[in-house]
Amino acid sequence: MLSVRNITKRLGDFAVRDVSFDVAEGEYFVLLGASGVGKTVLLETIAGLLDPEAGQILLDGRDITGERIQKRGIALVYQDHALFPHLPVRGNIAYGLRCRTLSRRQVAACTGMLAEQVGVGHLLDRGTETLSGGEAQRVALARALGTGPRCLLLDEPLSALDTKSRAQMRSLLRKLNRCGHTLLHVTHDYEEAISLASRVAIMEAGRIAQVGTPDEVFRHPKSEFVARFIGIRNFFQGHLRYPAGDGELGEFVTAGPVFHVLVEAPPGPGYLMLRSEDITVANARPETSARNTFVGVIADMAPGRLGVEVSVDVGVEISALVTAASVAKLNLACGKEVCVSFKASAAKFLEA
Repeated sequence: MLSVRNITKRLGDFAVRDVSFDVAEGEYFVLLGASGVGKTVLLETIAGLLDPEAGQILLDGRDITGERIQKRGIALVYQDHALFPHLPVRGNIAYGLRCRTLSRRQVAACTGMLAEQVGVGHLLDRGTETLSGGEAQRVALARALGTGPRCLLLDEPLSALDTKSRAQMRSLLRKLNRCGHTLLHVTHDYEEAISLASRVAIMEAGRIAQVGTPDEVFRHPKSEFVARFIGIRNFFQGHLRYPAGDGELGEFVTAGPVFHVLVEAPPGPGYLMLRSEDITVANARPETSARNTFVGVIADMAPGRLGVEVSVDVGVEISALVTAASVAKLNLACGKEVCVSFKASAAKFLEA
């Protein structure tokens, strides 16, 4: 449906370089990256607000790279809503509809329908200055949908909202996608990407670093950058080897301990990744089938949304995610000696 091919756009010293990806019809595609990597530049180039130096943008097989904004069949919603302050909610939503060849009666009917679809039917006669952030974002969505876009572009649509409004807006966006709308959503929040996307593209310094389903990207990152960005704390540099006669079980040699790993990769230098959730902490050496058990000292403890990140120094620091209840039960504290363990199959290897 939407195909971005080798797009390059320079702005001063920064450039989006040779970016390519496809968005299928009915897909929820998320561009994920830190601030300043070029997400908004790319979105505005797709929308027609910026002209690329190179590359093509295709919509349903039609080259729209040089098309006027109004002719592209694409709508863009910014995080700051950009509502017209001189128009009430009804007028803002109707504005998008008036860009189409509709009668006055059709515009009125569609305005009410769109308002109900996004949950602002009771606000049609309100001024935009009286709206909350979540209400304003819903009105901006309805106005964009009124243009009848083939693809809806969203630039950090949830970043300015409070927690409750953010959850409600996520639910609305999922609903719109289930109704058949194709969405291309830009964000820096990987939890937002997980909760919404059918596919994710990670951006790094103006380029696409990895594209895949949320499960593929977040469980199997293909580079150190992607792993670091999505919050994998356990990332070690070393060398993979296979002792003679030990089958598929390999050894990953670090500057500190040697990890037993069950991976399908040739021997050589690379990186080992371990999710914090796959590591167990105990007060004594556990009776377990896990091939990796190490004694170390707790170097740091940091509360998080899903538990407590416990960093244990075993020659390298290994970070484990532990529930608050387990912290209390095990009486964990900085400086305490503990055992950490994980299965050989929990490790992921990246070739250097």
